[in-house]
Amino acid sequence: MTPPKSSLHPGGNASSAVSVCAPVTVLRRRADFLRAARALRRGTNGMLVQARDRGDDDPTIRVGYTCSRKIGNAVARNRAKRRLRAVVAEALLPGARPGWDYVLVGRPGVTLDRPFADLTGDLRYALRKLHAAS
Repeated sequence: MTPPKSSLHPGGNASSAVSVCAPVTVLRRRADFLRAARALRRGTNGMLVQARDRGDDDPTIRVGYTCSRKIGNAVARNRAKRRLRAVVAEALLPGARPGWDYVLVGRPGVTLDRPFADLTGDLRYALRKLHAAS
């Protein structure tokens, strides 16, 4: 017996609501984190956002996440980073600029406990302020 034909687009997956702007990748190299740390930064109640214009012709938006031991043990740090990744998935693209690197730094005692809607608002606020200054 063959499965029924799907009404979805070829490939079998439902079309997503993801924007077709610049692709987003994750920062992996320490040097990229250090360059972002020397650039613009904006602190909010839930996180610190560091941003820098790479100045190259690559339109990719790159994002990095970091949480120090002040957040807590490994379980708490990983949970804080998961929350930051979810915030980026929700709120980064409307305010981010192609060709920029962003690093989100978790804050002790706040990133884990702050309501998700407030974290999303914090990221939107930080992006607005960072790009107004540049």
